[in-house]
Amino acid sequence: MPGPRIAILGFSIECNRFAPPARRADFDGRCYLEGADILAEAAKPAPRAPAELSGFIDGMNATGDWTPLPVMIAAAEPNGPVNQDDFNAMMATWRAGLTALRGQVDGVYSIMHGAGLAEHDHDPEGTLQSLVREVLGDIPFVCSYDLHANVSGRMVATVDAFVGYRTNPHLDMHERGAECAQLLRRLLAGERFHRAHRRLPIVSPQTALLTAQGPYAEVIDLGQEMAAKDARIANVSVMAGFSYGDTPFNGLSVIVTATDPDAAEALAQTLAEAAWDRRARFVANLTSLDDAVRLAKESPVPLAFADVADNPGGGGRGNTMWILDAFHRAGVQDAIIGIIADAPLAAEAHALGVGAHFTARFNRAVAADDAFSKPFAAVAEIRALSDGKVTGRRGIFAGRTVLLGRTAWLQIGGIAVVVIEGRTQCADPVFLEHLGLDIGKARAVVVKSRGHFRGGFDEFFQHEQIVEVDCPGLTSPNLATFPWKHLPRPVLPMDPQARWP
Repeated sequence: MPGPRIAILGFSIECNRFAPPARRADFDGRCYLEGADILAEAAKPAPRAPAELSGFIDGMNATGDWTPLPVMIAAAEPNGPVNQDDFNAMMATWRAGLTALRGQVDGVYSIMHGAGLAEHDHDPEGTLQSLVREVLGDIPFVCSYDLHANVSGRMVATVDAFVGYRTNPHLDMHERGAECAQLLRRLLAGERFHRAHRRLPIVSPQTALLTAQGPYAEVIDLGQEMAAKDARIANVSVMAGFSYGDTPFNGLSVIVTATDPDAAEALAQTLAEAAWDRRARFVANLTSLDDAVRLAKESPVPLAFADVADNPGGGGRGNTMWILDAFHRAGVQDAIIGIIADAPLAAEAHALGVGAHFTARFNRAVAADDAFSKPFAAVAEIRALSDGKVTGRRGIFAGRTVLLGRTAWLQIGGIAVVVIEGRTQCADPVFLEHLGLDIGKARAVVVKSRGHFRGGFDEFFQHEQIVEVDCPGLTSPNLATFPWKHLPRPVLPMDPQARWP
């Protein structure tokens, strides 16, 4: 195949410093691909690989001939820091693959997350990007990043173009992959880009970082408006950061890629000032559990309750019982709660079969020192079972294959509880619907998700029908409760005395 030869690789995991370490098996369960398997997976109707890969391939195909040289892509559900030995083994695979291509590559595209951690590395993305430069040298290199990236100086310095998501919930991954292809084509044609980077002492609760409304949305929109008026600007990325990463470079960041260094610096400064002017609005607005119970019983309209403190999409275990216990004790009716990660319970339900009545014991296998995943037991009826292999219908999982593992609908009084063997956030209605549940008939739907469910459940619940519940958990928006070790202080909103610049 003629055209430029482009190496493709990736490392995508969002790491919560306070969660248990991620292992190689976590990547195998989501997406670990080497060599030709990368292209074979991308060609499937419902691939498991990150959507940016499909976008990049489509973007390159639409703009001319090229030769893909796939190396290795490792992607996993959000988790704790990656076990260092496992990350070192991945680095060895990337090194071997890149070394084999030395002298045969015209450009590189890498799918990154930006909020990764290894047990002894605050900046694994920067480590991998530096490896690309070490092995392949000064060739065009473009990376895409999740909107929640904690941006290090090394991440910005080692790429030619920095491309971050613009939407939260993340609905533009394919488009950002295609944008990377466009920018790489420009670099291959001889253009050169400059990057400007500003980081602010704002480590926002994740619930304050939506892009449909709010202060963060306003800064992103301003950046796109200003970029559209200046042909020198190639990309504007306003990165929210991921608070639970607890890195020395946490904080809301602005990265501008441009053909002119002065234009990049000026726009980055303008947007940083715009974010700082809105600093008082980057706060959490949560509803107490008692009030959530009252609303579930008394609201005249159906409501979605977001268990934001136990979001598997941010490293939460997906198994806290605060809301289920409270709703059950209060006798809440016509409710759905999903999805709860509990492999032993899912296995027991499958062994018993549909129609069985039994005492469902949640969190029986949880470690004694787990501060959040408390046991809970209740009489349940098994209403439906599945193998958990689904194709996403809406939102971040749309058109992607998701493996939930063995899945069960347990009816506990007036509450339908969906239990899965794996662990992922409840961001797509199909996770519930494939069991036969009718979301449109529920009075209360509880999702273990921070915000991505908004892109999947918006056909059922408007913004005004969403209640973000204040419960304990590994992803609690109450940031002052965490034992920070590396976070640069002072930062807003925890430290009112924080100043910038």
